[in-house]
Amino acid sequence: MDLGPLRKSYRGDVEAFEEQHLASRDPIQQFGVWFQEAAGCPDIGEPNAMCLATCTRDGKPSARMVLLKGFGQDGFRFFTNHESRKGKELDSNPFASLVFYWEPLHRQVRIEGSVRRLPEEESERYFHSRPRSSQIGAVVSQQSTVIPDRQYLRQKNTELEERYRDTAVPKPPYWGGYIVQPEVVEFWQGQTNRLHDRIVFRRLRDGAAPPGDMTHRGEGEWVFERLAP
Repeated sequence: MDLGPLRKSYRGDVEAFEEQHLASRDPIQQFGVWFQEAAGCPDIGEPNAMCLATCTRDGKPSARMVLLKGFGQDGFRFFTNHESRKGKELDSNPFASLVFYWEPLHRQVRIEGSVRRLPEEESERYFHSRPRSSQIGAVVSQQSTVIPDRQYLRQKNTELEERYRDTAVPKPPYWGGYIVQPEVVEFWQGQTNRLHDRIVFRRLRDGAAPPGDMTHRGEGEWVFERLAP
């Protein structure tokens, strides 16, 4: 199937995303501004939907959509099954990339960083804040394992609903949260002529490449640069 003719117009040059349009020289605050705009857009159903890419120790990647459940200066939070494919890959290779794509706004944010598990208490709090059906679903599903059919899930779900009818659903030990601690945050905005805007922030760590002539100082450890599209 030839998909060459599929083409979409983005923004014009008068709407370019330039350095003076940054709401903040802190990428977490800048992300917050773009996120609020995405959350306020009626054409975006789940602004917190993100692609999470992980990798095995020997370099085999995998990716899937998950939901962001919080962010701040310490990083970007999500919750999942520790024994799933992504959980196992994060255990063996604790680095990940996140991508948010808000198509109606012609914007994308890409984040790279190290990953660690959240404290058990935080995972417990979030687990018990979820709808009861979601709590039971987390107990039902041994994520990424092979099962015979959907009826297997229905039956197990019914059994657990009955078991926990009058009691709290315990958080499974294999379920919890992660936080991605960003080292790179890139803001992309589409242009119809494909001269897209790309402004990338990176942390200056010990041993990192020194700032160049076209590198700008951000807040704290951050610097930012414009990349060719």
